[in-house]
Amino acid sequence: MFDVQAIRSQFPIFQQTLPKGVPVTFLDSAASAQKPQSVIDAEKRVYETHYANAYRGVYRFGAQIDDELEACREAVRQLINAQSANEIVFTLGTTLGLNTIAFGWGRKHLSAGDEIVLNLMEHHANLVPWQQLARETGALLKFLPLTPQGELDVTQLDQFVTSRTKIVTVTGMSNVLGTVNPVRLLSDKAHAVGAVLVVDGAQSVPHRPTDVQLQGIDFLTFSGHKLYGPTGVGVVYGRGELLAEMEPYVFGGHMIEQVQLESSTWAHVPARFEAGTLPIAQAIALKTAVDFVNEVGFEAMQKHEAELVQYAFSRLADVPGLQVYGPPVDRHGAMLSFTMQGAHPEDLAQLLDRRGVFVRHGHHCTMPLHEWLGVSATVRASFGVYTTLEEIDTLVGALHFAREKLRLSS
Repeated sequence: MFDVQAIRSQFPIFQQTLPKGVPVTFLDSAASAQKPQSVIDAEKRVYETHYANAYRGVYRFGAQIDDELEACREAVRQLINAQSANEIVFTLGTTLGLNTIAFGWGRKHLSAGDEIVLNLMEHHANLVPWQQLARETGALLKFLPLTPQGELDVTQLDQFVTSRTKIVTVTGMSNVLGTVNPVRLLSDKAHAVGAVLVVDGAQSVPHRPTDVQLQGIDFLTFSGHKLYGPTGVGVVYGRGELLAEMEPYVFGGHMIEQVQLESSTWAHVPARFEAGTLPIAQAIALKTAVDFVNEVGFEAMQKHEAELVQYAFSRLADVPGLQVYGPPVDRHGAMLSFTMQGAHPEDLAQLLDRRGVFVRHGHHCTMPLHEWLGVSATVRASFGVYTTLEEIDTLVGALHFAREKLRLSS
């Protein structure tokens, strides 16, 4: 059975109180999740017992590091059901991953008049690289509309995904709306016209099963730090034949085969895309994070998070002047973004902090989405495997406290 208190006990950051005995109510897991002791210990162990550079030496420490990195690569392969561990590339995070795909694959395959299909809910990391690529190649950006509830208007897919489409790119789950997107449907539409599907899995991979083969994903990228792992490490998955024909985006050591004074050739995949020194200890500890989520189980995790979202919707309905954005509760991921009439999101976040409630405020790197919503900023409460129903109650109590401090009428 899912025991949230037993899970919570594995996270040292929750074993503390703030001044005056106020407990930590951390509701910002969508920005970066907290780390279990096992992940902290794994990274520390590397530095204390056998740290060495990766893929550089045959001595004992170097060989152990290489083996542990490859074990992580295999663990990630299994996590997302890639066909080969060679389809797993370590990066610094989702942002670099999306740039690697855009400029490694897109720069080689796009030309003037080709089309890239996006939508208004995308994080800037899955928008700005495509803007730059379009400017460089002469390709065109097309934006699939959203429904009033903040979901993709799939009734218009055939008008937007056409014979000129080369790339369809989408977030697996919106970092503001909590919208879970229909990846398989998008894949089918993209492949029918010879396009590739790129998925920004930063929010979806930590919360729900990802099967790149079953879902027909051509490229996927995500960050370790949102998956209860370390910062500074992420993953790009690409189908083997696509990676093999890609050009590297970052150049230097390790990613080369031969270097002459006037030219160079590239190493085989995945080394081709892993220039320089990898985030070694972080990547090794990422395997521990993958082991952690596998032990908890995505089925149990999803059930717990669905209960949290349903409870949060119910409780937040009691707060006057509060508007929650995104799909209805039965189609909503593990976060809620909202505004309160008469309260600026930054003021609201600061007042919640006084009650030990940590939330995110701002445009969440989605300026076009917020313009579509008609607001400059929102407050976001996002949940993790360690979030409790009692913390939802604490959030609601803190919102009533904020209303009192701001002297908002009921």
